[in-house]
This record gives sequence, structure tokens and C-alpha cells, in this order.
Amino acid sequence: MTTLYIVATPIGNLGDMTYRAVETLAEVDLVLCEDTRVTKKLLDHYSINTPTMSYHANSKLSRTDEIISRLQSGENMALVSDAGTPCISDPGVQLLQEITRQDIDVQVVPIPGASALTALVSVAGMSGNQFVFMGFLPHKKGRQTMFAEIADTPRAVVFYESPHRIEKTLDALAEVLDDDREVVIGRELTKMHEQIVRGSATQVRDYFIANPDKVRGEFVVAVSGK
Repeated sequence: MTTLYIVATPIGNLGDMTYRAVETLAEVDLVLCEDTRVTKKLLDHYSINTPTMSYHANSKLSRTDEIISRLQSGENMALVSDAGTPCISDPGVQLLQEITRQDIDVQVVPIPGASALTALVSVAGMSGNQFVFMGFLPHKKGRQTMFAEIADTPRAVVFYESPHRIEKTLDALAEVLDDDREVVIGRELTKMHEQIVRGSATQVRDYFIANPDKVRGEFVVAVSGK
């Protein structure tokens, strides 16, 4: 049976690549990736010569059809994102949905590994064994509703944020959260400038206001439950 592997790749530190992921990427016929240039750096690092094809949020339906056709013809493929585990706040889920919708005879196999979500949760130290993952918050419509939900939920909440919106996000959290709610920010996780910032929403916001040079890179945000 043809197989589509969902392969997690490092979120920063290339040393976090698993043996199984390296073997899989070397053995498949094609690697589907968000940005072929980004993935090529990873493949070159591990001396992997497998051909690549771009598959991202703006890919046309014809690309999806081509991928499915090649899977049906017997090609084994691996799907990767630019960093972390694919199909978590990631366009790769669209391909999986189409495979399911068309009832294609393809085995989908996860190759687990690095994830910014679990990396932050593992060091956040928030009590309880439940949390809500919100992916990337909406840019405009529904954004304030999301913050109201975060303020009201008894569970910890985790979401991703870009450097372009992190300051506005912290402003919004400072407005809706009480000071006893802890906020933990993971910035540039596993990379050279990795940083964990903890405190109330106001304290964390004030830290980044005082250190504007830190408002860069990729952010993961955790908020303790109400």
C-alpha cells in the first residue's frame, strides 16, 4: 500500500531531528514541503537527496490532484512543514482532508518529533492535565471573542503568535486577565536565542515594552486557567 508519512522536523535546533525521520525522508519518493528552500537546507544537512515539491496554503487544487494521482500510482511521500509537526495549524491538513474525502487507498503514518506546542507546555509548569490549543488567533474577525474565551476558561490555553502581533496580543491579555493568571511566553524555542518569559499578562507585556529587541522570532503563548 502507498504511504504518506507526516514527518515532524526541528523547530530550530537541527539536532532535534529523529533517526526515524531522517530514514523516512531518505527512503520516500518525494518530500512535500511548504518552502522547498527551507526544506532543502534540512535535507542537505543530513545528506538526503530525495526530490521535493511545494505544498502550502496557496497551492492550487491542481497540485492536490497531482499529489493524489502520484500517490495512487504507487509513490510513497513524506509531508513536512517548515518547522515542527505538520497538520497542526498547518496547510497540510487540507491534503489529508482531501485524501479522506476521496477515500483514497493511502496509508497515513505519523513520524512524531518536535512541536512548539508540546515544547512550551512541557516547561510552562501549569497545574492540571488539560489545556486548549487555539492555533493562530484570528487577525481581525473573532479576535476579541477569542480573548474573552481565554479570560473565561478554567483550562490552560496555548496558542501561536507572530512577532508582528505579539505586542497587541499582550495588550489584549493585560486588559482581560486578572493578575493571578500566569502567562508564559516561549520565544525562538530550541534556537540560539531561546527565551521563556513568565509573569502576569501585565508583567510580560511590560517586559517586551522595555526590551523591544526581543520582539522578534516565533512565539508560543500559554495562559493558565481561570
